[in-house]
Amino acid sequence: MAAAEVRLLGPDDLPLMHQMLGMFGATFEDPASYDDARPDDAWLARLLGGDGFIALTALVDGAVVGGIAAYVLDKFEQARREVYLYDLAVAEPYRRRGIATALIEELKRVAKARGAYVIFVQADLGDDPAIALYEGLGTREDVLHFDLELD
Repeated sequence: MAAAEVRLLGPDDLPLMHQMLGMFGATFEDPASYDDARPDDAWLARLLGGDGFIALTALVDGAVVGGIAAYVLDKFEQARREVYLYDLAVAEPYRRRGIATALIEELKRVAKARGAYVIFVQADLGDDPAIALYEGLGTREDVLHFDLELD
């Protein structure tokens, strides 16, 4: 099997962004979240053209087999940035081949180029493969996460 090519998406990469959204929905077994109200191309092009969002894909033979969606957060207490790794997925047939690590390594490079000093990510309890991946790459912090509903 060919090695994966990791690629930073820009506003001209809408077909790859749509493939990545479909791959996330299939991999997370949640197609409704990624397909039912998918943003239009103008929204996605604006998102991919700004410096507040990072989309990386892993491609094998031109097909998206993995991806990262991350947000760049400007801090208020110091003139610096953090990157929040929001979604990371690798399609099941391509797992355990270093693709997730390659995506994260490229995210580190892009984050540093955009002025970030740290990348943070959360993993759900019980998602042992994700926890093992992140523990191998960074420092674990046990925190609680709360969703504050909007009326």
